[in-house]
Amino acid sequence: MNDQSPSRRSGGRSARREARSTKLADHLRPIRAGMEGGKYKPLSDIDVEKIHQAALTALETIGLADAPPSGVEILTGAGAILGDDGRIRFPRALVEDSLAKANREVTLFSRDGKNDLDLTGQRVHYGTAGAAVHLVNVEGNEYRESTLQDLHDAARICDVLDNINFVQRPMVARDILDTMEGELNAIYACTSGTTKHVGISFSEASIVPHAVEMLHQIAGGKDKWLERPFMSNSNCFVVPPMKFATESCEVMEACIAGGIPVLLLSAGMAGATAPSTIAGAITQACAECLAGLVYVNAIAPGHPAIFGTWPFGLDLRTGAMTVGSGEQALLSAGCAQMHAFYGVPGGAAGGATDSKMPDMQAGWEQMCSNVMGGLAGLNMVYEAAGMHSSLLGFCHESLILSDDLIGQAMRCVRGIEVSDETLALDQMAQVCMGGPGHYLGTEQTLGRMQADHVYPSHGDRTSPKEWVELGKPVLIEKAKAKKEEILATRSAARFDADLDREIRERFKIHLPV
Repeated sequence: MNDQSPSRRSGGRSARREARSTKLADHLRPIRAGMEGGKYKPLSDIDVEKIHQAALTALETIGLADAPPSGVEILTGAGAILGDDGRIRFPRALVEDSLAKANREVTLFSRDGKNDLDLTGQRVHYGTAGAAVHLVNVEGNEYRESTLQDLHDAARICDVLDNINFVQRPMVARDILDTMEGELNAIYACTSGTTKHVGISFSEASIVPHAVEMLHQIAGGKDKWLERPFMSNSNCFVVPPMKFATESCEVMEACIAGGIPVLLLSAGMAGATAPSTIAGAITQACAECLAGLVYVNAIAPGHPAIFGTWPFGLDLRTGAMTVGSGEQALLSAGCAQMHAFYGVPGGAAGGATDSKMPDMQAGWEQMCSNVMGGLAGLNMVYEAAGMHSSLLGFCHESLILSDDLIGQAMRCVRGIEVSDETLALDQMAQVCMGGPGHYLGTEQTLGRMQADHVYPSHGDRTSPKEWVELGKPVLIEKAKAKKEEILATRSAARFDADLDREIRERFKIHLPV
């Protein structure tokens, strides 16, 4: 066991490298989707209660304007009050009753059943989002308009990345001018690129029945779709501050009718469309999303809905978004605490950057909010990978590198295990008293090297000498090579020929066969 001959050392190192390159079974992985967060609490229990009471007061005294006629009927029928000023106000009892009806055990299903997302408790999941209008071209250090092919490629890349748990549409297809065609093609591009859960937005309620028809085709029938809905609707049902988004509310109603889970998304900007203080921005977001919960549960009690408080930071010197700031990380972490307080599935932004390219600024900004959101127990960390330039640009290479970054964030979420085994007193005695004086190569060290440690796929941990011997590899070049490798391989999520032909006969699909 203590043989230090070169051949023994070399063989051991080779064996360990081979072990690390072999994909572990899910139950052996040191990190996985749905690990419990919640140990980080930037808000005290008293703070949480104050925010909740302030949100209830805002709903009762200020209310929300601009509900569509159907929404006015639904909400007043549930007990909300329409004022002479056109604003709908929500009595405290109505909000509490709606919270009691809300679905607290939501699962967002994957198409193949292998990546379902259990949103109970404070289980943490990371994924994409953002609807960027540009693709970041690292080759030319430039931006260009995003296309349907770019969106499809992003879904294909996400499908093979272990730490990306869901794919909410990260880009819009700027090359399709017709709104309905663009949004139906977005469904096709994402679901044919990944079997993980997909999130899509709709501009008009009239598009939703066509989308539901496509989803039934993909699922293999209405019953199978309703049993396992693998796509959700990202719905900006409010226009902060405290106004309903009329068209989006109508979309939400149509999605509920079609059995589509909804993300109730409130995206105020602190200092512009939300209070500039972190506590105030969280309060307004909670008030707006509580109104959304009342709306949803008045239509269909228990319909799967995610409490989507997405307040964004703002640079008050310039008016620019600051999605990569420490304030943004605190906003999302505080929101995670409120979700836990309400006991409902929740999501917020994390992992986006204001940097234009995947550089050092991008790294520190992406890691900060991804770690803090995960530690706070955020069920759904949206925009966690690939999103640049304050949500205006999406980068395939950054998406790939973010898989490593999120892996480290997830290891932080897992935390520190304290047990008789991990305290390791028996190892200390064995190593220190008559042993080799180090823990390298011991049975316990080798036995836990895969179970306890997360190893980067692209990050470089070599010595300067090894780095030179390897040709001085550049991180972004590794990501480009990985992208080319993924996109050169047939997607496992691709539809079979008969289903693809059926969809193309019914809908105008812009991606080539």
